[in-house]
Amino acid sequence: MLPLDHPTIPRPRIGVLLVNLGTPDAADTRAVRRYLAEFLSDRRVVEIPQLLWQPILRGAILTTRPKKSAHAYQQVWTDAGSPLAAVTRAQAAALKDAFGAEVLVDWAMRYGNPAIGDRLRMMKEAGCERILLAPLYPQYCAATTATANDKAFLALAAMRWQPAIRTLPPYYDDSAYIDALARNVTEALAGLDFAPDAVVASFHGMPQRTLERGDPYHCHCRKTARLLGEALGRPLTVAFQSRFGRAKWLEPATDTTLEAMPAQGIRKVAILAPGFSADCLETLEELAIRGRESFVAAGGTDFAYLPCLNDGADGIAMLRTLLARELEGWVTPA
Repeated sequence: MLPLDHPTIPRPRIGVLLVNLGTPDAADTRAVRRYLAEFLSDRRVVEIPQLLWQPILRGAILTTRPKKSAHAYQQVWTDAGSPLAAVTRAQAAALKDAFGAEVLVDWAMRYGNPAIGDRLRMMKEAGCERILLAPLYPQYCAATTATANDKAFLALAAMRWQPAIRTLPPYYDDSAYIDALARNVTEALAGLDFAPDAVVASFHGMPQRTLERGDPYHCHCRKTARLLGEALGRPLTVAFQSRFGRAKWLEPATDTTLEAMPAQGIRKVAILAPGFSADCLETLEELAIRGRESFVAAGGTDFAYLPCLNDGADGIAMLRTLLARELEGWVTPA
């Protein structure tokens, strides 16, 4: 029997923490500047010596870019806030009871709020002695998956009593993911009022040097596109978006690909973003708005952005399958 003055010990539980990239707290310049300062200070994201990079970041970039980015966020901001935060929150809510009453499902952002460290501490205080970290990046990249895990382990390093940890591996070629994508894309294409001449799979870009240094991201993206194209019975045009800075990035670029298509006789296009688990600024503003504008300005006639899996039935079923697999041995299947 515990002594009367013994601290309360919560019943043992298991945690699942969904992690996505991040978002500013508001669509205004101040919040965006705070977010960009954290994001672009990550050495996994910008692999330039900090003595060279920080003066550039704190000077020209954080002086001019926040206002432009805030305007972009304003185009997609909702009553629920940032689309990325709203969808990730909804994904966690949809999975709340998926693994039994003793499994706590929560969500966090690598940059911004809710912070990974805060949610891990909350889970530990709630009795989670084992936690599955689930970075929601289908394709592995050091600048996404690795940095999310880094942040989690940094928080764990400050804990005297650490929970046991597992991490969700990349799932770029997992049949559950490819099948969910194929169903989602097939349904979206069937709902269009035109038949696209081409379907573009746009992945977030990375500097070319990440590939040269051994990062598997480019290969993962290519394999996802190949497997999805086979499942759909049609080839996909692969492109990479969101270039930043002067360095050479993975090619071909999404914007130049879209602008060149009408001259090639491709005037009807559907585009999807299979590297994103949830719609966000890069999909809703960069692709759905600016991508459409550039394609139409170049002579395109029909353009459709196909949404991410988000918290739809196919996406949640896919996440449930992947997470249940990683929880084996911790959770007894229902």
